[in-house]
Amino acid sequence: MAEIKNIAVFTSGGDAPGMNAAIRAVVRTGIYHGLNVFGIRRGYDGLVQGDICPMDAKSVANIIQRGGTILKTARSEEFRTPEGRKKAFENLQHHGINGLIAIGGDGTFTGASRFMEEYDLPIIGIPGTIDNDLVGTDFTIGYDTAVNTAIDAVDKIRDTAESHDRLFVVEVMGRDSGLIALRTGISTGAEAVLIPEIKVDYEAMMDRLDRTRKNKSSRIIIVAEGDDAGGGFAVADRIKARFPHYDVRISILGHIQRGGSPTCQDRVLASRLGVGAVEGLLAGRQGEMAGSVHGQVAFTPFKNAIKHIGTINENLVRIVEILSL
Repeated sequence: MAEIKNIAVFTSGGDAPGMNAAIRAVVRTGIYHGLNVFGIRRGYDGLVQGDICPMDAKSVANIIQRGGTILKTARSEEFRTPEGRKKAFENLQHHGINGLIAIGGDGTFTGASRFMEEYDLPIIGIPGTIDNDLVGTDFTIGYDTAVNTAIDAVDKIRDTAESHDRLFVVEVMGRDSGLIALRTGISTGAEAVLIPEIKVDYEAMMDRLDRTRKNKSSRIIIVAEGDDAGGGFAVADRIKARFPHYDVRISILGHIQRGGSPTCQDRVLASRLGVGAVEGLLAGRQGEMAGSVHGQVAFTPFKNAIKHIGTINENLVRIVEILSL
């Protein structure tokens, strides 16, 4: 493998708080090691279109506290084709780029794996996704911020629920993963948490609501958007049908969970993984994701990292049931 002199960084997939901190770490670590660093705007689409610009230390000043991504992100149907990937590689060659760092989730790493199969280009991934659904890292960049954003929203909803003796069904993000819902539910004292990984036992949930109705003036049900019940509105309809005397309201938190200033945990995690990714690239690593396992930077092959976590921590589920009494 040729000596790496020029590297590029891009963000892909859904934006996540802390991506800017990761970009900053990659750029400044690259400069620290004497590399020329480039930024690719709009992810794989920008790579295909040649939207590539040099970056220096000043270009990433004052961004560590900002949500979103200064490099932007976009879908790219063209990159899915061999012709599109050929154009992407030629654009990298034009700038002399011989090392790539991809910040994103499983779709990002799937694209990186395909790219590496066709071209001799080392790529290291950094896990940037609010879902925390990648293997090889205890937490992904953006997850902690998303959970804290959801907690803050539910705490506010609880105030009005308490004032009006209402039951609120709150839908959080998590099409394939219930980790945001589960931690939010525990942290906010939810009566039930419905997640994609576990089939909903409606009878048990209804019995619990009925059993505890005299002890509480408010109730919160947290629903991941991808649960098998069909989301927040479907859950609310079932509760209304069973308990027509309940004052049931629905709140869909939606994309507010993606935005906002990243927490300390996400800023530190992004900074550590940005440094680790560049230094891993220089050490000869490729086709791997830099993650944090038990507090240490660890590398996991893309093909293992992108296998979605299909199981959930059953102890957390049990905690929800115990504390909902």
